[in-house]
Amino acid sequence: MRFIFKTSYAQDLSLARHKGHVFWYGLLMLLLLMAPWLFPEYYLAQLTFVLIYAIAGLGLMLLAGFTGLFSLGHAAFLGVGAYTQAVLTNAGLPFPLALACAAGLSAAAGLLVGLPALRVKGIYLGMATLSFGFIVEEVFARWESVTGGNAGVHIKAPQMFGWTLSSGTEFYLLSLLITVLATLGILNLLRSPTGRAFVAIRDSEISAQSMGIHLARYKTLSFALSAALAGVAGALYAHKLQFISPDQFNILQSIDLLLMIVIGGLGSVHGAFLGALFLIAMPQAITLFKDYLPAAIGQAPGLQAVVYGAVLIAFVLFEPMGLYGRWLKIRTYLQLFPFYRQGMFKRQKSFQKSDRLK
Repeated sequence: MRFIFKTSYAQDLSLARHKGHVFWYGLLMLLLLMAPWLFPEYYLAQLTFVLIYAIAGLGLMLLAGFTGLFSLGHAAFLGVGAYTQAVLTNAGLPFPLALACAAGLSAAAGLLVGLPALRVKGIYLGMATLSFGFIVEEVFARWESVTGGNAGVHIKAPQMFGWTLSSGTEFYLLSLLITVLATLGILNLLRSPTGRAFVAIRDSEISAQSMGIHLARYKTLSFALSAALAGVAGALYAHKLQFISPDQFNILQSIDLLLMIVIGGLGSVHGAFLGALFLIAMPQAITLFKDYLPAAIGQAPGLQAVVYGAVLIAFVLFEPMGLYGRWLKIRTYLQLFPFYRQGMFKRQKSFQKSDRLK
């Protein structure tokens, strides 16, 4: 097992806790950079979707995993970013400016939802965000002069500095760059006073308020930042598909995003990436193995939904920390073997006494 002895403030400021982190994350980054030359075009496209969903997952993880505010209409922010990017790009605006506008307009939509939602939480907050998702989807379908309505709208390839990113490899590298920047931004935010305020609100609003944390300000900020990241993901999503329509940003998409962070590991940055990998790989795995199932099961139209539901129930019951939690247990077992204790990660019933005073 590794013991870390800190001898300078520089060790606290560093994102990497030890040299092992530098090695493994460096190796992962090298592999991702070499992916266009290592994988066929189809798998490269799937990896691009993983990166795009990971950005959206980082935003929802910031809101749900670190601030404790659940959203059932997060696909609406994804759609706002996608349509903003499509309209501005088709109007001739360069990719960086269009992307900034997509993030800004999505953040404004997050503020629009966050301000009224300050008075509610739990299931009522979920209902409020779900209603917002239905409203935005209807706006996309009815505002035909801008969005194209149910017929959808095509989007040009991204252009910047006189360079058109027309190939899948170029767009993959662009998505990788934006994903790395978004991840570094979230990691630095979480170790700042703002990030610590988010976590305090998640753990106990009463305790956070007693420490001087302004609940309304930080909840609204969390909504805005989460929506901005979803807008960036939506912009990349639109460019990748080259065509968007309102039915791509419905309640099912919102549920997929929520499912992604729960299965990946709620409350961890790694969980956003593991959940995105699961979300993209699971349909491929179902398609691969359904030919080996009986025809009545393999050809059933609701097979994917049943598998998703079963997997979610299994994680909630047996592995509430998600895929990242399972990896932590395996790593701890290997580090402590043969002294690993069976009940080391056992959940304990705990509550904040202050929560009982409401």
